Amino acid sequence: MTSTELDLRPVTHITTDAIGQPGKRIFYLQGWQDERTVTLIIEKIQLQSLAIGFEQFLEEIYKKFPNLPETKSGFNEAQMHIKPPLDPLFRVGELGLGYDSENDLVVLVARELLPEGADQNSASVVRFWCTRDQMRAMCEWGLEVAAHGRPICPQCGEPMEPEGHICPKKNGHRHD
Repeated sequence: MTSTELDLRPVTHITTDAIGQPGKRIFYLQGWQDERTVTLIIEKIQLQSLAIGFEQFLEEIYKKFPNLPETKSGFNEAQMHIKPPLDPLFRVGELGLGYDSENDLVVLVARELLPEGADQNSASVVRFWCTRDQMRAMCEWGLEVAAHGRPICPQCGEPMEPEGHICPKKNGHRHD
């Protein structure tokens, strides 16, 4: 298996989205650099963790560089949906964040998920270099996308199916 290393520096646009019915959705991370499009598959929890982690990461950046202008909040939904072709390069196993203070760019590093026992050094890596505003918009949109899934049971915190939910906190009794 050949590994790929890509640097989209800087991205023209970065986004995330989900396709499919709640409970069966596939989540994607997609970045453009002019005409080049890179699409990856991510997990919903990775998207949610990234959004929360980015807010904490921003706080650290502002402590270290207090003169930086604040990022803008908000996104234009029409621009945030992923675009075909949806030919994912790989499924993401690990996401990381970095910051280039000289160019005021955030880097989102996506590392390929490899099967257990595989040489982890052979994992493909994509680095999406974006502005803080681009990253904030993607994270805010990502939380919005994740929220459109199945409702969460208030008792056990597990997703509820449309046909109902057998809640372990209710001793297996149906809770709709």
